[in-house]
Amino acid sequence: MKLPQFNLLFKNMGYTALLLLAVIGLYQVAVHYALQWDLTQSASNSLEASSVEVLQQLPGELKLTVYATGQDAQRGDISKLVRDFVSLYQRYKPDISLTFIDPVKQPDEARKVNIQVNGEMLVDYAGRREHITMLNEQTLTSALLRLAHNKNHLLMYVDGHGERKLEGMANHDLGEFGKKLQENGFRLGSLNLTLAQQVPENTSLLILAQPQLDLLPGEVDKLLGYIARGGNLLWLLDAEPLHGLERVAEKLGLLLTPGIIVDPAATEMSAPATWALGAGYPPHAITQNFNLITTFPFARALNWDENKEWLHTTLVEAAPRGWVSKRATQSSAPRFDKSHDIPGPVTVALALQRDVNDREQRIVVVGSGSFLANAYSGNGGNLDLGVSMVNWLSNEEQLITLQPRAIKDGAVTLSKTQLAIISSGFMIVLPGLLVLVGGVLWWRRRR
Repeated sequence: MKLPQFNLLFKNMGYTALLLLAVIGLYQVAVHYALQWDLTQSASNSLEASSVEVLQQLPGELKLTVYATGQDAQRGDISKLVRDFVSLYQRYKPDISLTFIDPVKQPDEARKVNIQVNGEMLVDYAGRREHITMLNEQTLTSALLRLAHNKNHLLMYVDGHGERKLEGMANHDLGEFGKKLQENGFRLGSLNLTLAQQVPENTSLLILAQPQLDLLPGEVDKLLGYIARGGNLLWLLDAEPLHGLERVAEKLGLLLTPGIIVDPAATEMSAPATWALGAGYPPHAITQNFNLITTFPFARALNWDENKEWLHTTLVEAAPRGWVSKRATQSSAPRFDKSHDIPGPVTVALALQRDVNDREQRIVVVGSGSFLANAYSGNGGNLDLGVSMVNWLSNEEQLITLQPRAIKDGAVTLSKTQLAIISSGFMIVLPGLLVLVGGVLWWRRRR
């Protein structure tokens, strides 16, 4: 072999060796340092930030068991769909185990755990279990959030005086809010203070909504006793008479300005002027990283008398260009009257804290019961803020997180004509252009 040929062969072998080393190096980097980008419009290949935060609250192994047949008439290969979906969670928590059991081949195993549908999932963590029959990010993350609660919290709500009910379905009730709390692992119960000797000792949080009838003095005494013992409270006020709760307001140092908050910013959003929009969220554990719009229909302003017993902190400010009007009604178009109205901004949600009985007592007062009512709770971030309030009040501030948001609809709907044009373009026009370009290039080379 001649020397030039030997040098060329040596160079080619060297280039080949370097190429192989580069490929091996890139493979090792890819194995040890995974890096992915989700370029879909709806981020369908990624988890919501809230789901990732929930996973971070679950140290230790998480077991997922799916009871599914190999093939489904409508969904196809269920095991592949589930593996692809669970892999999104395993990306952030590698110690998630996934097991498949065929309910047809192992019917006894399915009956033991009361499996109802094909594709049902059992989620096991720290000795607790959740069933999921419809698998998506919302349902799985909600189940994980329930498992993340390390306590069995009981939320009681005062009933018997026309208050909004946490399990009611009427527009003025709080049923949607109550359903969200149950999804997050809280137990709900009603409390009739005329029958109960006191607020039960195992109550994690008492929810007090606006009564429509006067409470008896003995009932108010029981509420004050609960507060004196250090009980946590969520009080949803309306711009109405307190119906016997004046002593509770005095105990908390509240100064309640009569009238309804008027917010011109709401009319700019095509909403009634008597809807106060959350305009500012001062720093607090409840409002950390919270930047969603909130609405407080027919709200009243909250003020307080500073004292050494309670630490008062504003949670939500509203109506920076608005005012508190004593003459405004839900149907009127109010105007500012400088001789009677109080200019904004105003506090519409307030947190109170103090140390009592060797523990920190927490209370939240909101100047709008409609804020979490079924008719209005779906506006902006109302439900999210309400859940964050309850998490903080139940001493579960590590679970204060936004709920998974609905993804954008990525479906494309085409008419028959549009479908025919696109099909013809890809099947006829594009191949024809490629043949034409190839023919022109061949003709030029031939010449």
